[in-house]
Amino acid sequence: MKTPLLISPCGMNCSLCAWYLAMANNTKKKGVKISYCPGCRIKKKFCGHIMKKCSFYKNKKIDACYECKKMPCRVLKRLDNRYTKKYHMSMIENNKYIKKYGLKKFLAWQKKKWACPKCGELICCHNGLCFKCEINKLKLRKKTHLYEWDK
Repeated sequence: MKTPLLISPCGMNCSLCAWYLAMANNTKKKGVKISYCPGCRIKKKFCGHIMKKCSFYKNKKIDACYECKKMPCRVLKRLDNRYTKKYHMSMIENNKYIKKYGLKKFLAWQKKKWACPKCGELICCHNGLCFKCEINKLKLRKKTHLYEWDK
């Protein structure tokens, strides 16, 4: 099955990414300067996290980590460790879920798991904020704290 455009090869759900949400919510127009990104696959670029280190992906033998027999590899474990600690998201958990239940159920699970309790939109995995209803909170953050969860 072809992986949807907003699921990166490493298992990141791009629709939860600060850069994607900034673009989708036009934050620059609202006074929040965050880089924009349409998603790894849409840019037609290799996954920056695994590209240089994974020959299976680089040589197009797999489309995503969940297809790999060596999953989780050292590279994915390192990425997962950082994302689990800093951003409350596990790439390994995402890959295992996709492999076990499929992409359709994964997307439904993500929509439920990451829903804003106020408006129902997706919150950002990089800071836990809803870019739709918490834009004022985002404006108050210093640039160095845009990608941090509240303690």
